[in-house]
Amino acid sequence: MSRLKQKYMEEIRPALMERFNYKNVNQAPRIVKVVINMGVGEGKDNPKILESAVNDLAAIAGQKPVITKARKSVASFKLREGMSIGCKVTLRGERMYHFLDKLFNVALPRVRDFRGISPRSFDGRGNFTLGIREQVIFPEIDYSKVEKILGMDIVIVTTAGTDEEARELLALMGMPFRAA
Repeated sequence: MSRLKQKYMEEIRPALMERFNYKNVNQAPRIVKVVINMGVGEGKDNPKILESAVNDLAAIAGQKPVITKARKSVASFKLREGMSIGCKVTLRGERMYHFLDKLFNVALPRVRDFRGISPRSFDGRGNFTLGIREQVIFPEIDYSKVEKILGMDIVIVTTAGTDEEARELLALMGMPFRAA
């Protein structure tokens, strides 16, 4: 069992139950999955960049990503339906907790001029979205082998009903939120 999952079971869940007056342990919010998405706009022209993004995402997540394809043709972007435009991976269970631990404690503190994460990126239903501008903040990525700096979107899906519950859950897990 990962360190973060054990912390959730022993410390975080009881604290959430007390804070929000839950009667049952199953009412306490928990993280369901983490989805990491890398959009590679130049992937349609240069398949090597898309392959590099897939390899980087596989190293970061510890799981093979799925290549995403365009749903519609957009003439102004010179994009046809079915072209490869990015990659994504969905993490659950142990891999999810391992990734979140690495994100909170290793990767985010390596961001230049880091002052914390904005607590406003919740969607109203308890899910949190975080954008990262460069993949080199993760320790698995060797900066000298990076062909192109790419950003990624990280979506943390929770069972929380409100943003307040989800914010409390992520704060107790160690997410470095910016002071409001």
